[in-house]
Amino acid sequence: MYNQIPHERPRTALLDRINDPSDLRALDKSELTLVCEQLRTFLLYCVGQTGGHFGGGLGVIELSVALHFLLDTPRDHLIWDVGHQSYPHKILTGRREAMLSMRQLNGLHPFPARSESAYDVFGTGHSSTSISAALGLCIGDKLNGLPYKSVAVIGDGALTAGQAFEALNHASHVDANLLVILNDNDMSISANEGGLAKYLSKQLKNTQATNTALFEALAFNYTGPIDGHNLAELLPALQLALAESGPQFLHIITKKGKGYTPAESDPVGYHAITKLEPIDALKKVSTKAKKPTFANIFGQWMLERAAVDAQLVAITPAMKEGSDLVAFAQRYPQRFFDVAIAEQHALTFAAGLACADIKPVVAIYSTFLQRGYDQFIHDIAIQNLNVILAVDRAGLVGQDGATHAGCYDIAALRTIPNTTIMTPSCERELWLALNSAMHFTGPVAIRYPRGTGADSIIKDKNATIPLARAELLRTGNSKAALLNFGPLLASAKIVADKYDLTLVDMRFVKPLDTQLLTQLLQQHQYLFTLEDHAIAGGAGTAVSEFLAEKLVRICHLGIPDKLIPHGTREQQLSICGLDEAGIEQTIKQKLALWNTQH
Repeated sequence: MYNQIPHERPRTALLDRINDPSDLRALDKSELTLVCEQLRTFLLYCVGQTGGHFGGGLGVIELSVALHFLLDTPRDHLIWDVGHQSYPHKILTGRREAMLSMRQLNGLHPFPARSESAYDVFGTGHSSTSISAALGLCIGDKLNGLPYKSVAVIGDGALTAGQAFEALNHASHVDANLLVILNDNDMSISANEGGLAKYLSKQLKNTQATNTALFEALAFNYTGPIDGHNLAELLPALQLALAESGPQFLHIITKKGKGYTPAESDPVGYHAITKLEPIDALKKVSTKAKKPTFANIFGQWMLERAAVDAQLVAITPAMKEGSDLVAFAQRYPQRFFDVAIAEQHALTFAAGLACADIKPVVAIYSTFLQRGYDQFIHDIAIQNLNVILAVDRAGLVGQDGATHAGCYDIAALRTIPNTTIMTPSCERELWLALNSAMHFTGPVAIRYPRGTGADSIIKDKNATIPLARAELLRTGNSKAALLNFGPLLASAKIVADKYDLTLVDMRFVKPLDTQLLTQLLQQHQYLFTLEDHAIAGGAGTAVSEFLAEKLVRICHLGIPDKLIPHGTREQQLSICGLDEAGIEQTIKQKLALWNTQH
C-alpha cells in the first residue's frame, strides 16, 4: 500500500524486462504478483509526472497482467471501455518508456488509439462502446475463418448505458464467442446511480446465492463475482471463461485507486490528477484565491436561481462533479437527477419534464451531447420545448484529446429549427445568458469552455440579454471588423486594439444579430469571425450564409429553417418552394431584383 506518489523513477527490474506481452507470457505464473507490484509503483510514478486518469488504472493492474498473460494479444482482441483504465495496458504493450509523454503534444494518446499501437485494436474515449466493438471483431474473425478471441472490459458505470445492453442483446442473438468482463468498482467518475447499480450491489452481498437472472435472460453464461485483485482466483476464472463457447460474462470486483491509500479513500477526487509539482514548489503555499471557472459560475447560478424558482431542476448524465452540481444536489436532492451514463435518456427525460411545465437544465459536456442528437431533434426541438442545455467543455479541452474535444456542437445544433444557441465570452456573460434563456421560447443551448475566462465580476445578477442582440465593443477606423463568438474575446481585444479593428461580441450564433451585421457590411470591407469550434459548419459559416446573398448575389434553395408539416412529398416540396413552380418563381423573382440593382 502506498501513501505517496514517487517523484523519482522506481526500480522495476522485472517490469523492465517486459517489452511486449510475449515477454510477460514467458514468465512463470509465480512471478506475476511481483509484476503487478512493480507495475502499480511505475504507474504511480508516471501519472505523477504527467497527470491523467489515475484511479481506474490502479484498479485493473492485476486484470491487465492476467489478460495479457492468458491472451495472444494483439491477435486476440482486447478492448478497454472508455480507456480511463488503459495505462497499465499501454505499459505492458511496448510503451513503458514513452509513458512520460502521455497527454503531451506528439506524445502518447490519453486513451487507446489504433494509430498508436497494434495492441489498441479499437479506439475508445467515450463510454459503453466496448461490447459492440468486440462483438464486431468477433463476428469479423468468424467470417474470415480466424480463431482469435474477443474480450471487452467494461465498468459498472459504463454498463448503465443503453448501447451496452443493445450489444449484449445482439451477442446472445448471434451466439458469439465473446467474453465480457464487468470491472465492478461501484463507481463511474462518481458513485453509480440507478437500478443496475443496486442490482450489482446485491450480487456482492449475496455471493453464495447470486441472482444471475439478468445476464442469463440475455443468454450469457455468468461467472462471479470474484476478487479482481486476487490472481489465484482471477487467472483460473479467466481461463475457464476463455475456454467456453458462446457469450460469457465474468463479474470481477475491484477497488478504484487500489494500492494508493488517498485514492482508495477518495475515488472521486483521484479519478484523474494533475501532474506533481517539483518538490521545491510544494513547499510554497499559494495565497492567491482561485478564479471561478465557467462551471463554477453555472453551479452558482443554479443554486441562486433554484432558490427563487421552484420549477427549476438539474439533470446530468454522470457529470455531477465536473458540471459543479454537487452543492445543488445536496441542497435540492428532489430537484437533482443524475441519470448515469445515459445521454439519450437525459434529453428525453428533460423533454418530458418540460411537458409538465418544469424547467429542466441539462448539464452536459459538448462531446457527450453528440450521443443525444436524435433526442434533441425528435423529442425537444420538434416539440419546441423549453429545455436549457448547459453545454460544458465546449471547444478544445487540452490533454484529453480529440475524443473529448467539443468542436462540433454548433454545427450539429444550428441547423435544427426552434433552437437558440448562445456563446458567452466570459463568466459574467454566462450568467446573463442563463438568465436570458429562462425567458426564451424553445430549446436553448449555451456553450462554454473548460476553465476560466476574462471576467467573473457580475454586477447585476438579474440582467438579461435581448434575443439576437450582439454587443459592439469597439469601433475601429480600419476597413475590418472582428466578430467574436465565445471565450476567445480577451485575445480578440488585444488584436483589435493593435490593428484598430471594429470588435463585436456576437453572443448568439442562432439567431444572428442580422441588423448589426448589415450595418457592419456597409461600413467595412473585411470581416473576420473567431470561434472555439470547427470552422466547417460553425458560427463563421452562419455569418457567411447570411452575407452570401448580399455579397455574391447567391440564393440557396432548400428546406428552410422551420418544421415542414406532414403531407405528400409533392405537397411538402411545394411548401418549401422546391417543386418546379417554386424553383421557377424564386429564380424569376431574384433575377428581376438583382437586375434592377445594377
